[in-house]
Amino acid sequence: MARHVYLCPLRWSDMDADGHMHNAAHLRYLEESRIDLFWSREFGGPLVVAQMDIDYRAPLKYRKQPVRVETWVTKVGGSSFALQQEIRDEDVLYSTATCTMVAFDRDTQRSRRMSEADRAMLEELSA
Repeated sequence: MARHVYLCPLRWSDMDADGHMHNAAHLRYLEESRIDLFWSREFGGPLVVAQMDIDYRAPLKYRKQPVRVETWVTKVGGSSFALQQEIRDEDVLYSTATCTMVAFDRDTQRSRRMSEADRAMLEELSA
C-alpha cells in the first residue's frame, strides 16, 4: 500500500493552555496533508470534504520538529472516495481520521464523476 507522507510543521499559536496542540490544529494538519497530496499529484478538479471524523489518541506537544501525517485511500466510488489519515511519529499515534471527499463541479455546485485518470491516481494510494 502506498501512503502519501507530509511532514507538517507545528506552530506555537496552535498550542492550547495545557501545552498540547489544540484539537482544531489536528484538523488543519490533516487538511494541509490533503492539499499537499492533491497538488503533488495534480488531481483533475475541485474537491470538497463531505465528512470528517477524528479520533484523538495521544496529546501532541509543541516542538520544533514537524509531525508526520500519512494519508491513503480506502474506497473509490464514481464521484467520491474515502481517505484514512494518521498524525504520528514513528512510535506514537496522536490522531486518526476518516475523510470522505467528493469531486465537485463549481458551475453546477454539485458532485461530478471523476475521470479515469483521477480514479487511477486514487487506486495507487489504495489499501
